[in-house]
Amino acid sequence: MLGATGAVGRQALASLVHGARAVQVTTLGRRPVDLPDHSRLVQHQVDIHDPSSYADCLGGQQVAICTLGVGQPSQMSKAEFTRVDKDAVLMFANACRAAGVKHFELLSSVGVDARSRSFYLRTKGELQEALEALGFERLSLFQPSMILTPTNRYGWSQALTLVVWPKLDGLLRGRLKRFRGIGVEELGRAMAVNALNEGTGVETVQWSGFKRLASQDQIR
Repeated sequence: MLGATGAVGRQALASLVHGARAVQVTTLGRRPVDLPDHSRLVQHQVDIHDPSSYADCLGGQQVAICTLGVGQPSQMSKAEFTRVDKDAVLMFANACRAAGVKHFELLSSVGVDARSRSFYLRTKGELQEALEALGFERLSLFQPSMILTPTNRYGWSQALTLVVWPKLDGLLRGRLKRFRGIGVEELGRAMAVNALNEGTGVETVQWSGFKRLASQDQIR
């Protein structure tokens, strides 16, 4: 798992480590994750931009979960955003593919498109296309709209969003449901459950899929 110290990654990790189903999770990151129970957790501090620093950790792994990403893309340069959200992720995916990992899960975003005028959506769309080209047996692309956290992490703009966005859910129906906000705990749990489910091919998971997966009991 890459990106376990982020909001979604931490929730996905907690769901796997503390669930009733016995699974061992290996995390790769710049710093360790502080969880109360470490009995199912193996952590490695690595350079996320240098696959040689973690390639030896990938042997025998069946599923890779990637929730790596910058918290506030607007607060950094396009070059740095690309370096983290696209380049580091793709290097990780290539290393996983070479090590024989069968299933790759990515935390992406709703509306991504390699031909989008939006730099953010275009970059993530290019990443998704590159991942599809790698030919994993199963590729799960999680595409949330607004991720709702219990606390405000990024100042007044996020504080306003956390108040307003949930009130819009009733207006977002039909095809617009994919733009509904999703709680970070539910999203993390959905990624954890999906990692334990069987499947093949490329799948795109959006709001309705998050809700369905989070309600399942594979990890309880």
